[in-house]
Amino acid sequence: PICDIEVPERLSSSYEQLRSYHLVERCVHVPAREGSEEEILLVHSLEHLEVAKSTQTMNEEELKRVSENYDAFFFHPSTYHCARLAVGATLQLVDAVMAGKVRNGMALVRPPGHHSQGNAANGFCLFNNVAIAAEYAKLKYGLQRILIVDWDVHHGQGTQYIFEEDPSVLYFSWHRYEHQEFWPSLKESDYDAVGLGKGKGFNINLPWNKVGMGNSDYLAAFFHVLLPMAFEFDPELVIVSSGYDSGIGDPEGQMNATPEVFAHLTHFLMQLANGKLCVVLEGGYHLKSLGESVCMTVKTLLGDPIPQITGEMAPCLSAVESIQNVRAAHKPYWKWLAYEGSFSSFKQMLLINGFIQKLKIIKINTKRFLELHMKNILFPVPPIKTAATGSEGSERFLPEHVQLVKEMDKTEIKALVSGFYADLVKEDRTLLSLGSMFVILDKILKKEVCNGIAASPTAALSAAVALRHSVRFGFQRVLCVFVGDMQMIPNTEDGKMLIIHICEKEQSGKTSCKHYFSLNWKEDAEGNDFFCAVLGFILPVAYSYQPNLTVIAVGPNRNLGISGISLLVALLQGLAESRMFAVIEDTEISLMQSVAKALVGASTPPFGIYVPPTQEKINKIKALRDQFQQEWKMLQCSGKLSDFI
Repeated sequence: PICDIEVPERLSSSYEQLRSYHLVERCVHVPAREGSEEEILLVHSLEHLEVAKSTQTMNEEELKRVSENYDAFFFHPSTYHCARLAVGATLQLVDAVMAGKVRNGMALVRPPGHHSQGNAANGFCLFNNVAIAAEYAKLKYGLQRILIVDWDVHHGQGTQYIFEEDPSVLYFSWHRYEHQEFWPSLKESDYDAVGLGKGKGFNINLPWNKVGMGNSDYLAAFFHVLLPMAFEFDPELVIVSSGYDSGIGDPEGQMNATPEVFAHLTHFLMQLANGKLCVVLEGGYHLKSLGESVCMTVKTLLGDPIPQITGEMAPCLSAVESIQNVRAAHKPYWKWLAYEGSFSSFKQMLLINGFIQKLKIIKINTKRFLELHMKNILFPVPPIKTAATGSEGSERFLPEHVQLVKEMDKTEIKALVSGFYADLVKEDRTLLSLGSMFVILDKILKKEVCNGIAASPTAALSAAVALRHSVRFGFQRVLCVFVGDMQMIPNTEDGKMLIIHICEKEQSGKTSCKHYFSLNWKEDAEGNDFFCAVLGFILPVAYSYQPNLTVIAVGPNRNLGISGISLLVALLQGLAESRMFAVIEDTEISLMQSVAKALVGASTPPFGIYVPPTQEKINKIKALRDQFQQEWKMLQCSGKLSDFI
């Protein structure tokens, strides 16, 4: 009876769902093959392989007897063949990605693999597909840094055991744990299992001690644990143990995360390893939830705009407790955590205060809910991804796939400006430069293009006009990230705009408040130390705000390098259904090229050499986080219990 959930329909219904969204024909089909015995022996013992091989000719009684030697594993005469196909299909995907035939991909395989250990089948898993793939990639392609992200709801203890002494593989798993009550109920699934020997710090366990975790909990785990470690690790390949039993409606996980969260998680991982990403199916036992989540993942891999995330953007107390404990356990091993200060024990605080938080498990008809939910969040993809205005020679430096559009007529601009923006625009020269901005912004607002980029001799003015124009158009929440000198700061009191101003020195007379932040930052000359500000502050605030449009403006005297600005552009595309408008000083040709490439999705921006931020910079981020985590709750990653009551 325990096997009733691990059925062939997990693959067939997921594939049908992909077909119904017309995603199959947009993908490159990579044929499956059986994994060879040599490939399986990269991870597994010869004894384990021989036992598995011998089951092909066994009768039912013999199969039952051999299955009893393992925890939650059940042989069928075809299991060995299917498991070899799952290994081979995964390796075919790795080869296609590493050879550059495809940028990324997904292997829809079963049986899953992440519970399987070197010498034992376990939890529906015979061979560890993802672990074999990592060893294969190291051997065949000479890779020295591989990131494995396991978002299945169960702990992939097999993968942990295989790599726990290996610093070349960073393994991250979040999993339902409930203080060791939930299967596989292991002490070593807790946050303090950080790896052994040379592998210390390279095993990250984030235990969920309550059911009912949702989108904001998963995003908080990425912002405050996984992504900072991943950028510091700088992997050459990312492999996902992609279990969707962590999604809504799953009988195993009992979590509340909706399918679009997997689009956001996938989007973040696509920014690593120059985009080399292999997603490999693990668990997922509610067929509708599984199918929709698979589709959200594949749509994102294909570069489609990302649906707006739903639900309240506030992690629960239990999630914050787990996040804080992981950060404390890993502080000795990671540069980005070095200056984070001491972490008080969250467990003690919970006991002292006697505070218990129960998460709601809402009993719903998941199939019906998801039918309505997906209709609400999915939207027609604009026919054009990226637009720019054509000027003399701009085709030469803009990447292909950028659609050039005609500038607005001068008389039209004058009429528009004199009607609504006369107080901002004083000079004719400035007025005419707004032509390219208006035409691209209007196309984004009308959803004719997904995103766009405009050059301007006065980026600060163009940004101020763009913000007011978007609000006038009817957008209720516009996020603006402004880099450099911003001569005019729009009024943000009504909450329709949120401005994050990244500048070297604080603007006189303007202090940070709920909808305006001044982040004083000068990028390190040695490399990119801006990751900590983006992941620790900018992304959590932006996701808490949930904008309808993102504007990125770069003015004179920018204090960030091209890599830092590209990082912002890439990561913020997860918001506002990927609607983004970039306005950049017209002298910045190299920056224009890099931002345009990030907008088109042509390549992952080169983020430069990782440099850990100084104590002074960490303190700035921490001070802002402490000041504003009540208003923007995605900032919560540690703190006193009173912060949450």
